[in-house]
Amino acid sequence: MFRKALAVARYDFRLWHKNPRIIISFCLAFVLCFLLSDKAVKFAKEYDTSMQIVEAFVWTFGDSNSILLSSLLLLLLFADMPFITSGTPFYLMRTDRKTWLLGQTLYIGASTAIYLMFILAATSLVCMRQSFTGNMWSETAAILGYSGAGKKVALPALVKTLEMSRPYQCMMTIFLLMLFYALLLAMVMLLCNLWKGQLAGVIGAFSFSLFGFLLNPQTIKALFQLPDELMYKANVAIGWLSPLNHATYHMHNFGYDLLPRLWQTYLIFGALIAACFFLSLRAVKRYSFNFTGTEG
Repeated sequence: MFRKALAVARYDFRLWHKNPRIIISFCLAFVLCFLLSDKAVKFAKEYDTSMQIVEAFVWTFGDSNSILLSSLLLLLLFADMPFITSGTPFYLMRTDRKTWLLGQTLYIGASTAIYLMFILAATSLVCMRQSFTGNMWSETAAILGYSGAGKKVALPALVKTLEMSRPYQCMMTIFLLMLFYALLLAMVMLLCNLWKGQLAGVIGAFSFSLFGFLLNPQTIKALFQLPDELMYKANVAIGWLSPLNHATYHMHNFGYDLLPRLWQTYLIFGALIAACFFLSLRAVKRYSFNFTGTEG
């Protein structure tokens, strides 16, 4: 079964060849990385300091808004979901719907990982001319974190990030958080596609993203005019309830607050992704395949 599912996933990847939608998705991702990382690079140039090569990724995607923007490009990457082509009847005849869906899920997971690795490479490329590869925080990071200058240039350089991790370990954690969040977004999109069609998939993905965007501490404070003494409780509640905040590195418990720990976030994301997959298994049984106008 797994080998047949891999064959389905490989077929989906073959459709990337000279596909303008895929090319545009990665080009837009590079432009986004350049725009988001440019603040950190300009700051380093202004202070004439070097950067660790993954710091641009850490400072950029340690922020929930940057994670949200990068994940929205997955809507373009997966615009043809649930990936019905002229080859789909061939695989459905030789497998079953469960195997076909497993293949689509493997494709979603692998392509999401490739997309995020491209983002990591793009942010590293932006700052490559003034960076080093050693596993230690740079002088730029120290200035951003300890002087408070990071807040002035809207970079989430937090002191606890510097004190409790190394660049590569921090990068891997942020990468995993983004991967889980992006996979959950894609699985929500797939589930809605199978239940109600492609329009429902797009609406479901946008609604999921909008939920995370609106459910953040600053929005809640402005909306309900909460006093500062209640902001901590609101911050903790939102940290647990919002998938986007679960994907944000500094919105976690590092030993001195009630926010979710990293392992709890991984467990929650894993459970939600698994739930979407099993609901999709039920939905695919009733899905009406339409092969009119498919392309090879």
